[in-house]
Amino acid sequence: MTKTFIPGKDEALETSIANIGQAIQDLGFHIEEARWLNPAPYIWSVHIRDRDCPQVFSNGKGASRQAALASAYGELIERLSTRYLWADFMLDPVYRDYGHIHQADERWFPVTAGWPADLLDRHWLERYIEPQGLRPDQLLDMNGGGTGQGLCALPYVRQRDGETVYVPVNLIANLFVSNGMSAGNNREEAIVQGLSELFERAIKNRIISEAIALPEVPAEVLARYPHIRAGIAALQAAGFGVRALDASLGGRYPVMCVLLQHPDGGVYASFGAHPTFAVALERALTELLQGRALDELEGFPAPTTDMDMVAEPHNLELHFIDSSGYVSWALLSDQPDLPFVDWDANRPWASDNHTACAQLIDQLHDEGHEVYIAEHTGLGAYACRILIPGFSDIYLPDELVLNNNNACLPVRPVLFHLPNAGPEGWQQLLDTLEEQHVNDQLKVLEWAGIVGDASRWGRIRVGEFKVWLRLALGDLEGAFEHLPAVLASGDLAAPDRADYAALHAVLELHLACDDPSPYRRALDFYHGEAKVTEALAWVRGEVRFPGLPALDPEAPTEGHRQLLLAYRKVLDGQRRQRGG
Repeated sequence: MTKTFIPGKDEALETSIANIGQAIQDLGFHIEEARWLNPAPYIWSVHIRDRDCPQVFSNGKGASRQAALASAYGELIERLSTRYLWADFMLDPVYRDYGHIHQADERWFPVTAGWPADLLDRHWLERYIEPQGLRPDQLLDMNGGGTGQGLCALPYVRQRDGETVYVPVNLIANLFVSNGMSAGNNREEAIVQGLSELFERAIKNRIISEAIALPEVPAEVLARYPHIRAGIAALQAAGFGVRALDASLGGRYPVMCVLLQHPDGGVYASFGAHPTFAVALERALTELLQGRALDELEGFPAPTTDMDMVAEPHNLELHFIDSSGYVSWALLSDQPDLPFVDWDANRPWASDNHTACAQLIDQLHDEGHEVYIAEHTGLGAYACRILIPGFSDIYLPDELVLNNNNACLPVRPVLFHLPNAGPEGWQQLLDTLEEQHVNDQLKVLEWAGIVGDASRWGRIRVGEFKVWLRLALGDLEGAFEHLPAVLASGDLAAPDRADYAALHAVLELHLACDDPSPYRRALDFYHGEAKVTEALAWVRGEVRFPGLPALDPEAPTEGHRQLLLAYRKVLDGQRRQRGG
């Protein structure tokens, strides 16, 4: 078999693909290569997914087809190992069969008035818990918080002294999301990869929010890397402006940037990081086009001088999600704030992963950060998750209070038994949606952590749902006032739009004259007799929540049943590894 080695990887690409692919296959997944892209020389990306459960998927990128596939398999095993693929979904039913939700070494803490003694350390408490005045009951995780077991936390090892610290799953999910997850051929390779990505995102945020003008990589330095130069040249030949920039802030951080200017005026900044200069630059370039063809680079915002908009937290979050946020004109300046540093020639970081791993952790410690790592080897490959409070956070701490993803927990049982929940349950649901300021365009099942389907349950969004709740509660004026916003949505299916249009007309006449019967013939003409008859029944309270029957808490939808089956494959695989 051909052996292809690339910098930063301690095994051949073919070996990585074979080993991780076999581990995934042994779990019972059937992986398909769904979309390949090669928009320019040495720029490849691939999307892979499970045949039976579309929520099991990953993306990979690299300078070759094999490198992209190895990247995708690595991302998939890291997301299976850390359970991130299920982070947004209800997993309560698996607790009964496995005795845990996330990991076999998880720990459940009772929900009490005081803070449990063994939960988090002083570093975490002072940053997140005490400033927000958080109680344990506010940190139940949305995945297993409905089991009644309490607050679930996972063990992380503090790298400064080797102590184990239990971190709430809820805190990880809300503030760190996917940041800091990695997989590799061995421990050090994976940790270097994970730390590199954390440096990339943290330094990117600093550069964007502080409008730091970066130095361009000189042509003679680019000449050392012909495949990177060829990729950039192909993009320039296609009409894009491309700049390779040194984002190391004077050789201090192993970060590079590739800036793309679209002819439509948009700007897209892509960053990459690794202790080896060429790897960092290659990652910035391949990240630029991961999952995107050349004709899919339109629509990025133009550069701006409005730094309030650029530094706004939501804008920085967009840069983490898909790099679609605003950047300042500083990134396009020909007068850099810092000189170019050829840090590959100076070698501030070692080329071997074992040494580089220690160097990167020491650097973070020297800057006053604490590094916490959870290691996962139970699926036949090495994966880890790295948390660095105040450095690797994606969302601000106030998200735990203002936009916690567990808001659905108190009312999820009401949702499951909606038709029979009664006025008290319906009011509780409505109050929760209003008090939590849940986005009206969010699908109700998505908010509740349930996989949707093609039914009305799968289609209905929060704004529509509020209309039905108000109708059930007899608040006809409230339902009528909310309907125009629903009808203005561009996401409604045609049958639903027809239902709401008829309901709006009937409600308007009912509220105006209490008896719309003189207008029945006109209503039938506009909306059809069947639609008007249905709308009248909804307004009179004779029919509530049409198309929204009770849901089975064990498997609310077929899609969710498939999701839980996929999750059981992972838990069964880990149980086999432990010999249980």
